Amino acid sequence: MEKVDFGQVANSYARSREDIPIALMESLQLRNFIFEGKKVADIGCGTGALTRKIAMRRADIVGVEPSENLLEQAKTLNKVKNFMIPYLKGSAENTGLLDSQYDIVTVMRAWHWFDREKAIREMKRILKKNGTMIVIDSGFLSGAPVVETTYKVLHKFVDAGLKPAGSKAESRQRINGFPVEWFAEWQAAGLEVRDFYKQKYSVEFTKNEWVERVESISWLAGLDEARRKLALNELSSSLKEEASFTIPHECNVCILRLAD
Repeated sequence: MEKVDFGQVANSYARSREDIPIALMESLQLRNFIFEGKKVADIGCGTGALTRKIAMRRADIVGVEPSENLLEQAKTLNKVKNFMIPYLKGSAENTGLLDSQYDIVTVMRAWHWFDREKAIREMKRILKKNGTMIVIDSGFLSGAPVVETTYKVLHKFVDAGLKPAGSKAESRQRINGFPVEWFAEWQAAGLEVRDFYKQKYSVEFTKNEWVERVESISWLAGLDEARRKLALNELSSSLKEEASFTIPHECNVCILRLAD
């Protein structure tokens, strides 16, 4: 599995990844999931979009991220948005966090980039007894004219094709976007699925915001800078000059509990 350095597109990543729907946090609350007063580790936190959402719910949270560029963006957003969240450099396989300290571990848009066997061991190490892991994925859906235009342009520049990201490309079957292999791995490791659901939502983008969003996805982040700029320029010229685009999205959530 080829890794993608999202640090190359850290600025656009920071600006375009704030699209976590309020409905996600509400859905967790409806399931009687309370963050207040809990120790939480957000692994693969990127620029801290989910980390901040959880901090707003009065959790004692830390963000862990391997990319120094994304960490710098997260720390900058701390200042801009008036947060005091600690962000640490570390990976899902080696977080650097202490044993058995966390009530909850969250992973958003990142599990498919991990060495899953090592990551599972690490999550179990840092979780408290009966701790919870929440794995979340989200992204835009096919069908909208702007998305179909985007696909046509990107096909010209992404030589490997528009494959699913990370280890998703290795799976022949997925449920709500999650490879079936993940569920077997979690269960074998003593992480029991307590809930699994999906939500549909929409995000409004201006033309420039959409181009930035596309730059932050793995297909573009993996290109060299010159080729990436060519692709983005062609995408921009291919899109209509509308005030905004409404892009359908889907969010998938799996809640797991560490068995006794």
